[in-house]
Amino acid sequence: ADGYGHGAAPVAQAALAAGAEWLGVATVEEGIQLRQAGIAAPILVLGPIAPEQAAQAVGHHLRVACFDLEVPRALAAAARTAGRTARVHLKVDTGMGRLGVRPEEVAALARAVADLPGVEVEGIFTHFASADEPDPAPTREQIARFEAALEAVAAAGVRPRVRHACNSAGLMRFPEAHYDLVRAGIALYGLPPDPGLPWPAQLRPALSLYSRVAMVKTMRPGETLSYGRTWQARGGERVATVPVGYADGYRRLFSNRFYALIGGRRCPVVGRVCMDQTLFLLPPDLEVHPGDEVVLLGRQGEEAITADDWARALGTISYEVLCLIGPRVTRVYVGGV
Repeated sequence: ADGYGHGAAPVAQAALAAGAEWLGVATVEEGIQLRQAGIAAPILVLGPIAPEQAAQAVGHHLRVACFDLEVPRALAAAARTAGRTARVHLKVDTGMGRLGVRPEEVAALARAVADLPGVEVEGIFTHFASADEPDPAPTREQIARFEAALEAVAAAGVRPRVRHACNSAGLMRFPEAHYDLVRAGIALYGLPPDPGLPWPAQLRPALSLYSRVAMVKTMRPGETLSYGRTWQARGGERVATVPVGYADGYRRLFSNRFYALIGGRRCPVVGRVCMDQTLFLLPPDLEVHPGDEVVLLGRQGEEAITADDWARALGTISYEVLCLIGPRVTRVYVGGV
């Protein structure tokens, strides 16, 4: 998802510079994007691919997740044409219920894929459904099912070199399931998988979202703001127009119910959030001018707005918040590793 909205290629480059050895993407297209950015590290496509994408995957040296024989057969044909080896990772469904072969069926699939010419069963993996929830029992049950799958695959004479299961929450809470690699996601961006549980203090958000004041207007009694005229002035209020809207990911649901930071103060949204602009009510004692910084997500002075604050207001999770930030928002990368 474009590096959780942060920008896939810069995130990948930073992760590799910090010591990561593998990269995971959702689609073949995302993998190709990283290759075109000059990234040579192993890339695993974790989502499903269509058989007609096999040649692209092989041509760009992308590892592929598989859970049936259709795609591996297409990969075998593409590998034969290209004179290369296609590498696959078997996906085992131990309780997530999305993609994956059942644990009791994985040995037969592993043997069948391993017998295909030009195809290597390089890895085997699963995905945790509730590693970020207080009760560890369901995740431990998933680990037990995955262990049984590993034993069955080995008994079938197939020994994948790379086993993996942990997402961010699993990485921090279930060290027994670290195996050969872990797939850190939200934690890479400094956010906890669940804000209700204790997480390492080193987690600090990597992303802030800024804009600037475009105009400051003093309202007259009875004047209204934005579409639908949902906010009416008593008179004398000062309102800042900020060029950010729902096209940028600043959700319309924030209308008359959220806030931004201006001059280190919380300034509420007034009126409806528009596609490209939003209005904020300024404190009477705060001097604000066009060009002043507006923090929509991040810290300013002693105040902060977090992705979890957005999530609570929107009835969602921080993962979705990050992915909401639109492509026209300029990404500026600062600091280093």
